[in-house]
Amino acid sequence: MAPIVELAARVGAVDLLVVPVFAGRVAGPGADLLDGALDGGLAAFMEEAGFDGSLGEHLAVPTGGRLSARAAILLGVGPRDGCGTDAMRRVGAALARKSGRAATVVTTLLDARSPETDPAAAAQALAEGIVLGAYRFTRYRAAAKPSALKRVRVVHRATAGLRAAVARGVRVGEAVCLARDLVNEPAEAKSPDAVARIARRVGRQSGLKVQVLSGEQLVSERMGGVLGVGGGSDRPPRFVRLEWSPPRARGTLALVGKGVVFDSGGLSLKTATGMETMKTDMAGAAAVIAAMSTLRDLGVKTRVVGYVPLVENMPSGRAVRPGDVLTMRNGTTVEVLNTDAEGRLILADALAYAVDEKPDAIIDLATLTGAVTMALGERIAGLMGMNDGWVEAVTAAAGRAGERVWRLPLPEDYKRVMESEIADLRNTATGGGAGTITAGLFLRDFTGGLPWVHLDIAGTARASADDGEIAKGGTGFGVRTLVELARTFAAPTR
Repeated sequence: MAPIVELAARVGAVDLLVVPVFAGRVAGPGADLLDGALDGGLAAFMEEAGFDGSLGEHLAVPTGGRLSARAAILLGVGPRDGCGTDAMRRVGAALARKSGRAATVVTTLLDARSPETDPAAAAQALAEGIVLGAYRFTRYRAAAKPSALKRVRVVHRATAGLRAAVARGVRVGEAVCLARDLVNEPAEAKSPDAVARIARRVGRQSGLKVQVLSGEQLVSERMGGVLGVGGGSDRPPRFVRLEWSPPRARGTLALVGKGVVFDSGGLSLKTATGMETMKTDMAGAAAVIAAMSTLRDLGVKTRVVGYVPLVENMPSGRAVRPGDVLTMRNGTTVEVLNTDAEGRLILADALAYAVDEKPDAIIDLATLTGAVTMALGERIAGLMGMNDGWVEAVTAAAGRAGERVWRLPLPEDYKRVMESEIADLRNTATGGGAGTITAGLFLRDFTGGLPWVHLDIAGTARASADDGEIAKGGTGFGVRTLVELARTFAAPTR
């Protein structure tokens, strides 16, 4: 369970007090309480300990029983004029991680925001960081314990707007944690059918209309990519459609998420090490399901439809072979030369399905190419798209949400490397290089000329270590961006 985060008028009796300190040992709001507990020796104590207030740095302070809080720590927030929303999110996560076995915490961190930072945005970011920092995936670890943190009281004058911002931050954080759980779950436990059942449950709890296609329904809907990729597994494919349709909706936004619950590479088999993290290959689907779960609670006025193709890519006598030709939903034929380039095949069907329903704009998320990780690493997603206005809207929403993206080009002359001798397209490029871009060009053919953005999250979906609000393992990347897009959606001009 996520900790409760709430605004409070005073410190009160709690397990732990967390006080901000700016870079250069400049004591922040609430430090006078600790200074009194140390008989005016707080500055000397910080200097002796070598604590300088760097972002995320922490220092336990002996209180001698002079405070209503049982213990206290100083938490660095960096430069006084640099504590914006991203820093708030990071220090919120640091608070959760450094709280130890404390169940109740009080903090004055919100008062440390930079003057130009909107208080509501800072409050939301702080709440998100606290929830994300408290995240643990302990289901399969007998000795591991979940975070002890139950309640965080943020000392600040409460207004309706700030209370709503804190509640929004908690709810978005919970959705990111749901996506992390889905990604971190072993592939054995998340067959296409199992994820579809989770989507149904999420839909019931969140006021969504959910439809699940399987078997002959996939055939009648012409899902050649989904059927081809999923055909090699004993666990058959599914296709999930989730819909949030509020009264007097202001436009329709389509979310598409790649859902390969495990990717062996198919007959183009990956190496052993290459398969180790392939349970992550459904991170795009996880992000879409999780983001959709928030829409009713956040009062989103946009109609939002999620499209989630779910397959397991396995080698067998039924698996698609290199050289086979698949027919996608929109009639495009694709020669499959590498069965490990499977994500674009199922996304082609999902994008074409979305286009048939005529949304105002589309965004897809996919752990699509290893090449994007080589270019941008673990913290920045690759962004490609058509319609500059929509690209700018997605980029701005990601910036507000604290998720970094970088636009890559879609040069028309690169498309020739996707030409096939016997079909309309091939699923991999001839020659080397630009794997992320050529994958984006492939997807573009299934977007029907609608405003569309593709996020390649192959690097950002999984982290090798805790870093700020990011947790080792599945990160839930993309959820915050999708929620922010839905909350602020305006149909782009075509």
